[in-house]
Order: sequence, then C-alpha cells, then structure tokens
Amino acid sequence: QVQFVESGGGLVQSGGSLRLSCAASGSIFSIYAMGWYQQAPGKQRELVAGITSGGSTNYADSVKGRFTISIDNAKKTVYLQMNSLKPEDTAVYYCYLDGATTSPSRRRYWGQGTQVTVST
Repeated sequence: QVQFVESGGGLVQSGGSLRLSCAASGSIFSIYAMGWYQQAPGKQRELVAGITSGGSTNYADSVKGRFTISIDNAKKTVYLQMNSLKPEDTAVYYCYLDGATTSPSRRRYWGQGTQVTVST
C-alpha cells in the first residue's frame, strides 16, 4: 500500500516557522493530490492545505497568507512552509495522499500524524 515519512514537526515559539515534509512511498501509480489536515484537542479534523499534482492549491482561511504548500511529484513529497505560527496552529498534522495504486479508483491514504506545538 502506501507508507509515509513525515518530518518537520516540533515545538516552536509564536511567530516562528516550521517546514513540514511528507514523503510517500509504495505502489503509487498516480497522485491526484497531497496535503495536510490538522486536529486539535476537542476539534474535528479539518483541512489545512492541499495541492494537486498539477499545482492547484487550497488553504484553510485561518492559514492563508501564512502557509505555503508545494509538491514534488517525482519525489512523491509534499511540503508545508508554515510562517508566523500562532498558538492556535497547535495540533496534530496528518498528511494525506489522494491517488491510485493497484486500483483504478482514487483512494485517500493517511499518514500517522506529527505534532506541531506553538508556544507563547
């Protein structure tokens, strides 16, 4: 199936920056989109940013202008540059991949999540 290596999370002060990386591997024949959802305690998982293999992006209103997502299709890796971080950004960030493996149908695959903590 699909495996993920997520990196870049950790603890940062308010106003600081982090860069998340998510590299996918496995029997991936086609990537349609990759990105991250976040889930904070007591809240539902929600989209932070996504990007299609063609470069179309989508951001949550709360991060627009602060976060930038990019994708390297050859490396099957998506990056999230997070600037001007706020305590409200504290959450577990889950990488996802929408793509096809052995099935012609598109499926969503999830990473295990990485913690981002922004302190005051």
